[in-house]
Amino acid sequence: MESLPHKSSGNTVEAMGRWLREFPREPSRVCDAFRSVAAIVLRGWLKVYHRLQIEGRENLPVDGSCVLVANHSSHLDTICLMAALPLRRLNHTFPAAAADYFFASALRMVVAVLVVNALPFHRRLHLRSSLETCRRLLASKGNILILYPEGTRSSDGRSETFKSGVGSLLAGTNIPVLPCHLDGAERALPKCCWIPRPRAIRLRIGRPRDYRSLQRDKAGASFVSHDLEQAVRELSN
Repeated sequence: MESLPHKSSGNTVEAMGRWLREFPREPSRVCDAFRSVAAIVLRGWLKVYHRLQIEGRENLPVDGSCVLVANHSSHLDTICLMAALPLRRLNHTFPAAAADYFFASALRMVVAVLVVNALPFHRRLHLRSSLETCRRLLASKGNILILYPEGTRSSDGRSETFKSGVGSLLAGTNIPVLPCHLDGAERALPKCCWIPRPRAIRLRIGRPRDYRSLQRDKAGASFVSHDLEQAVRELSN
């Protein structure tokens, strides 16, 4: 999809809605360009207003697919993680976003897709289908998947137990997984708050690991989830 369709306004709105909800989405040069410009603006804002510090950028793979796994306490988390990536990789980066939240409202859906290229992830119903979508995404070389295994934002900044879905996705695969920890985002934009505060944010990116030696079973999934949870917590020290 080189650009969004130019028919009657009704057809255009309907086609736009379908394009936003579907995944994988047809490419759009217009949206890719908009996302890149938005990223430049947001990076400047994060640097000046939130004094964003990024440590461990050298751990990011130069190319190839990978997964970024992080704690989750703020709507700022995703744009902070994406700020660590080269601009050229943004349109191949897909944060998993709760379908029942980000894709239930037209405004949130537009922002989620156009600004951060969100992938609709079903946390309850259709969970297996969402995990399969993530597998297909990672099977294509050069894609980056951002996951928050806690499943929702923490209300007090404390990390919650990682759910087993991340383990089911990664056990028995050689996909590089980078644990990440965000500190300060919960103070800059806490849950139930819509106006960002000028608080400093720090992002730490750990060394990549993979779980190819594990079996794709319940025990393997449990090990991956626990291991990544511990790795993210250790980055907070």
